[in-house]
Amino acid sequence: MVWIPAGTFAMGSDHHYPEEAPAHPVSLAGFWIDRAPVTNSQFLKFVKATGHLTLAQQPADPGDYPDALPELLVPSSIVFVPPQGPVAHGDPYVWWQYLAGADWRHPEGAGSSIKGREQHPVVHISHGDALAYAAWAGKQLPSEAEWERAARGGLEAVEFAWGDELHPAGRMLANTFQGDFPHHNSCLDGWERTSPVGSFPPNGYGLFDMIGNVWEWTDDWYQDHGSRLQAIKLAGGCCSTSNPRGASREASIDASSQHGMIPRKVVKGGSFLCAPSYCRRYRPAARMAQGIDTSTCHLGFRCIVRVQGGSAPGEADARE
Repeated sequence: MVWIPAGTFAMGSDHHYPEEAPAHPVSLAGFWIDRAPVTNSQFLKFVKATGHLTLAQQPADPGDYPDALPELLVPSSIVFVPPQGPVAHGDPYVWWQYLAGADWRHPEGAGSSIKGREQHPVVHISHGDALAYAAWAGKQLPSEAEWERAARGGLEAVEFAWGDELHPAGRMLANTFQGDFPHHNSCLDGWERTSPVGSFPPNGYGLFDMIGNVWEWTDDWYQDHGSRLQAIKLAGGCCSTSNPRGASREASIDASSQHGMIPRKVVKGGSFLCAPSYCRRYRPAARMAQGIDTSTCHLGFRCIVRVQGGSAPGEADARE
């Protein structure tokens, strides 16, 4: 793990998607964070030790989905399946499929395998699965603010985790989508789907894959930044927030969203499917709401350890 020192940074952005605004100062205590997303190899150790079955490996409860067809209640997860040719971007269900047999051991569905992908990030992980791993490891999931501060790598007022250019001097610094989304990935970065952790340069804090590769769960219930800051103001708060957390479980529900009445957590970082022509969420400020009943082929996690008082206990460059 890597130590992130206490400090204040500008969270959010006023220049991209509306859910990132407004940019605002946030103060955080120091914390340890995993150097990279949890890998298939690490998750396998957890499963062998606990017998854990992920959400995707279990049938859905008919009581939670009373209108669902029986074939949709079998163990399944969401997989990116590129269409054969160009399609309109308005309907993501053209390239997302809910596949029976897709889970962390079978990332593209039944018949696929993680053999040879031991050092790739584990995917098809629900929020509950990530919490279970973190508890087993004696760790926690990061808040959105903790994750974003770590992703920025000590840089302020820049677009990406490394500066203001997505591909400086033509270099690929993260696993994202190049080409015509969603049907043609030119793979200029060398990877069509996930890549082994550490395949791209670390950020200023020495952290890998904070941008691209896989989205990562945080432990914050989703809320617009503006709504949270307005609540702080009404409560007598001032210009910055200290160690902020997200909304309540109930407030994270948006019946008009694709998740319906399912509570939602914040996910961060973008993935191998983020493309300039479709999803520019390969930036520290970017954020999305993800239903806690969902797992996908481009969603994983990493853990943190909070320290009493926020001070590093001893050496600040590594932790087992």
